[in-house]
Amino acid sequence: MAEQTHDLAPGTLPQEPPEHGVRTKGLGLLDVDGPSMAPTLSHGDRLLYRLGARLRPGAIVVARHPLRQELLVVKRAAERRGNGWWLLSENSRVQSDSRDFGAVPDELVLGRVLLRVGPRPAWLAPARWCEPLLRSLPYRFSRRLGCPPPR
Repeated sequence: MAEQTHDLAPGTLPQEPPEHGVRTKGLGLLDVDGPSMAPTLSHGDRLLYRLGARLRPGAIVVARHPLRQELLVVKRAAERRGNGWWLLSENSRVQSDSRDFGAVPDELVLGRVLLRVGPRPAWLAPARWCEPLLRSLPYRFSRRLGCPPPR
């Protein structure tokens, strides 16, 4: 269910549950843990995200779980609501998202995922102007280039 990252001092080992990632100068790295964003993201994918990036509907975001703020989650920003962002999983069998915990306040949304670094690199934050072009491509190509699925 969860995607996590924490700052670790050099030479320290993560504590349970497993924690992965590094934050430096407005960017962060984290590892996906769980199936909530399948098929776009898979368990074990490593993501690069930008802290404080401007969000828009359709962006993949990193946020603190509103009920367990030590836990970071990766979700699709569906829409902006008066009390925060409505964040959804892409895997319809997983409902650990805003359908479960409601809108996520702005201060808990940390940033926007830019790209999957590995194991299969892919850009996940296309510019708004190129989305119509990407949507005209076959689904497997548009998804690899970060175009959100139509809602």
